Amino acid sequence: MARSARSVHSRLGAQDNRHTTFDLERQHLFADTRINAAYAVPLLALIVAAISVLWLDPVFIGVWFTLTLCTHFLMVYTSHAFEKAPSDQKARIYWRRRFALGDFIYGCSWALFFLMPKAGEASDGLVIFHFATLLIVVAMNTMQSATLPKCLLASTLPMTLVVTVSFLKQVDPIHYTLAAMAIGAQGFFFILGNQLLKNANTMLEYRADKDHLIAELETANASSDEARRRAEAANLAKSRFLATMSHELRTPLNAILGFSEIMKDEVLGQMHNKTYRSYADDIHGSGEHLLNLINEILDLSRIEAGRHELHEESLYLDDIVEECASMMNVRAKAKSVALHHTHEPGLPRVWADERAIRQVVLNLLSNAVKFTPVGGDVRIMVGTTPDGGQHVSIRDSGPGIPEDEIPTVLEAFGQGSHAIKSAEPGTGLGLSIVQALVSMHDGRFALKSKPGEGTEVTVTLPRARIMNYSLDVDWAEPENRDDGPPADKAHSA
Repeated sequence: MARSARSVHSRLGAQDNRHTTFDLERQHLFADTRINAAYAVPLLALIVAAISVLWLDPVFIGVWFTLTLCTHFLMVYTSHAFEKAPSDQKARIYWRRRFALGDFIYGCSWALFFLMPKAGEASDGLVIFHFATLLIVVAMNTMQSATLPKCLLASTLPMTLVVTVSFLKQVDPIHYTLAAMAIGAQGFFFILGNQLLKNANTMLEYRADKDHLIAELETANASSDEARRRAEAANLAKSRFLATMSHELRTPLNAILGFSEIMKDEVLGQMHNKTYRSYADDIHGSGEHLLNLINEILDLSRIEAGRHELHEESLYLDDIVEECASMMNVRAKAKSVALHHTHEPGLPRVWADERAIRQVVLNLLSNAVKFTPVGGDVRIMVGTTPDGGQHVSIRDSGPGIPEDEIPTVLEAFGQGSHAIKSAEPGTGLGLSIVQALVSMHDGRFALKSKPGEGTEVTVTLPRARIMNYSLDVDWAEPENRDDGPPADKAHSA
C-alpha cells in the first residue's frame, strides 16, 4: 500500500503524465456547461432584443430571437443526447463534429444580429451597443466552449468577422478603432480560452490520479483483508497444530527418552555391544533436542498469542543467576570454559516471575557457553542501573557476531553465520523467547558484539520492579536481606 501511494504521488508531479488529452471528459464538461446555461442564454438574448427595438425593426428582431433560441436549444438537446448516450458511443468522433457544427450555427445566428437593417438613421448608440453585445456574447461563448477549441472558434469567429467588416465599411475613425478592438478582443478571448482549457486538463489529470490512487488503495485494502483472513486461518491452524503437537509428540518422546535412558545406563543389564550403547546415547540426545525444540516453539507461541501469564513474586535476582550458573557449570567444564559470577552486595528483591527469569538466564548462559571456544571465559555480572533498576550482564569470549547479522539472530529461528558453519545445535528461538519474556517484565534487552571481541548481552529490569521502590522516596540499598518486603511495598510494586 505504501509503495502504491508513493508511486501515484510521484506521478502527480511527473511531467510525462501531462500528455493525456481527456477528450471524453472535456466533451462532458462542454455538454454540462451548455445544459447548465440552458436558461441564462435565452435571458441574455431577450435583453438584447428588447434594447435593440430602439434602433432596429421589431419584426426582424423577433425573427432573429426565434432563430437564436432554436439554435441554442438545439445545442442543449445535443448535449442532453450526449450525456444519455452509452459510454462506447461517447468516444466516437461524430459527437465532436456535432458540437462544432452546432456552435457554428449558433455563432452565425448571433452574427445575423449585427447584419439586421436599421429602422432609421444610424447613431453612435447602436455602434456602441453592437460592440458591447459582441464583447458579452464572445465572453459568454468562451466560457461555454473553452474545453473544445474548435467549438470556441466556431461560435465566436463569425460574429467577430461580421462586426469587423461592418465597422470597416464606415469612414469614421471611431469605427476603425472599434474594428481593431474587436479583432484584439477575439484574440484575447481565444488566449483566455486556451488558458481555461489548460486549467481543465490539469484538473482532469489530478482527478484521474486521485481516482487511480483510490482504486489502488481499495485494491490494497482488499488484499490486506484477504491477507488478514489468511493469517487468522493460519493462526488457527497453527494453534490446532501446536495443541496436537503438545500431546501427540510429547507422549511418544517421553517414552523414547525413558527407554533410551534405561538402555544407555544399562539399568536392566549390561549391553555387551558398544555400538548399541552408542546408538542408545544418540537416540536419547536426539530425543532431548527434539523435546527442547517443541517446548521452545510452544513457549514462543503462547507468548505471541498473549496466553503466557506471569506468576510474579518477590525474589532475589542474583540468587536465580547463581542457581543457573551452577546448572551450567557441568556443561562449561566439559568445554573447559570458566564461569565468573560477580554481583553487587546488598541487592534488594525484585518483583518478577521466577520461572521466566530463570529461563531467560539459562538461555543466555547456554548461548554463551555454546559459542565460547575451549579455554574461554564467560563473565556474569548482576548489579544496579543508574536509574535504580537491576541488570544481568553476560559476556563471553567467543567469536562475536558481525553487525549486519545481529538483526537476524534476534529474529525467531535466526542464526548467525558462525553457528551455521560450526553446525552448533540450536533452533534459533532462544533470543526471541528471552526478548519476549523481558518485554513482559517491562525490561530492556541489549546485545553488543563485534567479530573477534565476543558478545555481551544485558537484561535490565526497570526501577518500578524493585521492591523498595517508591514514587516519593529515591532508591536506597537495604542494610540486610530479609525474607520478604512489607506487604504494602509488594503491592505497590
